[in-house]
Amino acid sequence: MDEPPHNHLQHLWAPWRMEYILSEEKKNSCVFCAALNSGNDRDKYIVYRGQLGFVILNLYPYNNGHMMILPYRHIAELGLLTPAERAELMELTERSIAALKETMHPEGFNVGINLGHAAGAGIETHVHVHVVPRWTGDTNFTTVIGETRTLPELLSQTYERLHKVMAKES
Repeated sequence: MDEPPHNHLQHLWAPWRMEYILSEEKKNSCVFCAALNSGNDRDKYIVYRGQLGFVILNLYPYNNGHMMILPYRHIAELGLLTPAERAELMELTERSIAALKETMHPEGFNVGINLGHAAGAGIETHVHVHVVPRWTGDTNFTTVIGETRTLPELLSQTYERLHKVMAKES
């Protein structure tokens, strides 16, 4: 009997995200705009501020170092960004990847934008680019079965390392 092809579909489950997806905080305001206006980048994990956009750590990361790059303006669609905003988002994305390479030495990256609810956007109203550092074997049964993430470093420690590197590149 022939074996099936070896292109098995694998799933990455993130059940802990439901807490955030259903949260009232997200429904009532833009968490990104609130972080920007808080006056405390360290407490809100804003790693870097550019001229037209900024970099922030994801509070519910898939992996340590999961960052998001956003325009300052509260815009939901890529097509509504100015050419300068789009250019800076890509520059900040590359800068984030460089900082992750220097500080965390990942083996790869997932970089993406989820536009709209059907595409998986947890926050549909403020466009953002995800940068997720990846290592071979960085997901395992603990996440799926135990609904538990294993993150080897506190967000505050990750923030300090990345902020230090990104600030010196200015």
